[in-house]
Amino acid sequence: MSMLESLGRHGTAIKNAHDRSKARRLLNSLPPEIQKDIGWPVSPRSSEKAALINTIWSAAR
Repeated sequence: MSMLESLGRHGTAIKNAHDRSKARRLLNSLPPEIQKDIGWPVSPRSSEKAALINTIWSAAR
């Protein structure tokens, strides 16, 4: 296996991870009713998310 093949595989893996992340963000941005209809776990609203993240970070200190 050459160095270029390895680099190509890593590039493909990064692109696939980026595509999955974009899809996840898109699905999380849908209204909760639509998320429920398609079977996607309903994500908490941004204010709830911010409160949860704040709680986690403050507890870690």
